[in-house]
Amino acid sequence: MTMTAIGLIGLGSAGVYLWRRRWIDALLVLVAAAVMAGIGGDFSLPHTAAKATLTGDGLTEAQWRDLPARPLAWTAPTSPVLRLDFPRRLTLGRMFTFTIHRDKPGAARLQLLAENKQVIAEASGSAASLSVQWLPPAAELLALRARLLDAAGKTLAEGPVPLNVVDAAPLRVQGRFAAPSFDLRVLNELLANSGALLDWQVTLGKTVTRNETAREPMAAPNLLIIDAAWFERASESARATLLAQGTPLVILGANAFEPRIWQRALQLDLKPQADGRVAGALAMPVAPFNPVAGTWTAGDGTFWTRGRIAWVGVGDWHRLAISQPRQLGMWWQGVLDAAGVKVQQEVAWEEPREMAFAGQRLELCAQGVNGDAVFPSLQQKVSWQRRLDKADASCVAVWPRQAGWLKMEGKGGETYVFDGADWPQWQAAQRRDATTRYLARTAAPAATGSTPLPAWPFALLFTLAMLALWWRERGRRSA
Repeated sequence: MTMTAIGLIGLGSAGVYLWRRRWIDALLVLVAAAVMAGIGGDFSLPHTAAKATLTGDGLTEAQWRDLPARPLAWTAPTSPVLRLDFPRRLTLGRMFTFTIHRDKPGAARLQLLAENKQVIAEASGSAASLSVQWLPPAAELLALRARLLDAAGKTLAEGPVPLNVVDAAPLRVQGRFAAPSFDLRVLNELLANSGALLDWQVTLGKTVTRNETAREPMAAPNLLIIDAAWFERASESARATLLAQGTPLVILGANAFEPRIWQRALQLDLKPQADGRVAGALAMPVAPFNPVAGTWTAGDGTFWTRGRIAWVGVGDWHRLAISQPRQLGMWWQGVLDAAGVKVQQEVAWEEPREMAFAGQRLELCAQGVNGDAVFPSLQQKVSWQRRLDKADASCVAVWPRQAGWLKMEGKGGETYVFDGADWPQWQAAQRRDATTRYLARTAAPAATGSTPLPAWPFALLFTLAMLALWWRERGRRSA
């Protein structure tokens, strides 16, 4: 509508000047009308965005973050790469798993070496992925090494494997038991050795109860453990109070004898079990009653879970405390994990996405931090800052000066800095992944004719045409 009005007014004005035979004035009016149409119209110049050309594996994530988004012409190389998968931070008592992913399967051997170069774990196979496991004995900073060998024993890749083993935050456990047993004593020792705070109560007789109170004031427990006999003898109100707490609950089912109570209280369908032992790494006797298929999920045939409640359907694990103590501890850890037992950490550190290198920017992010982060080796103090792309986390950025462990004062934020020659095939994989992510966030190349024309040349030309027309009218009146 605007363009039509401008055209009609321009043609009408030019027609008046033409009728009076004032050819130059008519031309000036037509120029002004055309300029106005150019300002009001959506015109553009032919344009095709130029792409930057990239060869090789690309850049790291930190390097791409410092560059603006722009179209990029890049083809990923086809040379073989490796991808390593392992936790940089591990809680003491957890199994450390190191996995190496290859592009192609083939016979190979993976070794995990201690800091003294001794092999502490080894695995072989032909699959594209190989894994080794190791249980750290103490909380400490470690710089292990991993070595990948081919079928002939030739080293295909080798490099450092940093691991920060930290002490676990102590569990707060409340135990209520109606009958003493060797199993209870072993379980008590397992939890006590892990540093847990225990509120332990065992009924020894009709009027005799053994109590073990926590070594320090204990807030609300984050784990409840009972045996089946305690639940069956408890009052309806005591059962309701226990279940209403919302705390993860582990039930030792070896002394259960009243299936109707469990069906009524927990919708747990218990069936008598034949005498026997559970097959597997830990062969333990089956409890007299165990759940059947239903809303409860079986866990390795020895325990069942439903939400935050776990039913342990085996007994006599105290016999394994001497013969297989490590496997028993790991099995109990699996039971607690299945029941959803979690200990809130004061500071939760985020795993770094990429390898950190000396001389490149290193970003550290964590939840529950504030104030300043102090790096003694760098003699720097950096303030924690919130990031829009990090939910509930704050970050700092530093530039490490040398390879090795970069320590943070007070908060336990140790980070390993790799040497530029470490794991070249893993570096290549990370660069390719980072470059692919950069391509995904860059704007699409502009199509032909997508660059709008600037308005200022039209405005200048319109002003000159109007001034010329005014000057000619003024001169004619003066004459």
